Amino acid sequence: MNTTMKKLALLSLFALPTSVMAGELSTTVNATSDYTFNGVSQTDNDPALQASLDYAADDGWYVGAWASNVDFGSGDDTWLELDFYAGKYFELTDRVSVDAGIAYYTYHGDDASDEYYYPELYTKFGYASSLGQSELNFWYSWDYFGVDADHYIMMAAHTFTVAEGHDIRVSFDRSTSLDEDKWAWDGDKSYNHYRAEYMTSWEGFDFNVAVEDTSMDTDTSDTRAVLSVSRTFSL
Repeated sequence: MNTTMKKLALLSLFALPTSVMAGELSTTVNATSDYTFNGVSQTDNDPALQASLDYAADDGWYVGAWASNVDFGSGDDTWLELDFYAGKYFELTDRVSVDAGIAYYTYHGDDASDEYYYPELYTKFGYASSLGQSELNFWYSWDYFGVDADHYIMMAAHTFTVAEGHDIRVSFDRSTSLDEDKWAWDGDKSYNHYRAEYMTSWEGFDFNVAVEDTSMDTDTSDTRAVLSVSRTFSL
């Protein structure tokens, strides 16, 4: 993708229908002991500081940007990930919801960082019941990490309340490359990721303690505990 096309792709993420006239602007700041992406550390097992800027319209449309420090190891000076996304949230019934959109991942800091840029489509289904919130989520990219590989992720998750203000979320996802010759995970075309997390809030801060593991055997994808603290501000 040339530079002009990349700029157009980024700008298109912020194109909303003219009917969108009202909504809410917010920013979230998050500090985490490790930035893991589907169970794989993006910071070489080190902490990360992250922030997002989000606009949500009254009719369900939204756009946003998200940033985090990254560290892909020796020989690569990439230090910043900056992502953009846009989509729409639908409430089909009082129990069923759908969130569909597109994201664009960009990386900065190394001469080769822009070669990692890639787009991703996502669809997330939600179902609310007396037992909690269930999710079935899908992500797909046709140019994963800029190597022209088809890649998809499927996730099933469930969140339930153990006491007022105290939630547990368990999830399972599987990442798969459809072009193993272009992208593979630890020598395989796919891997599994398991995560359990406890979530609560206090004095405006959101706390998350997670334990996760993958089916891979690498230093950046083994069993780990991750602690995150965040706060959201309305602008």
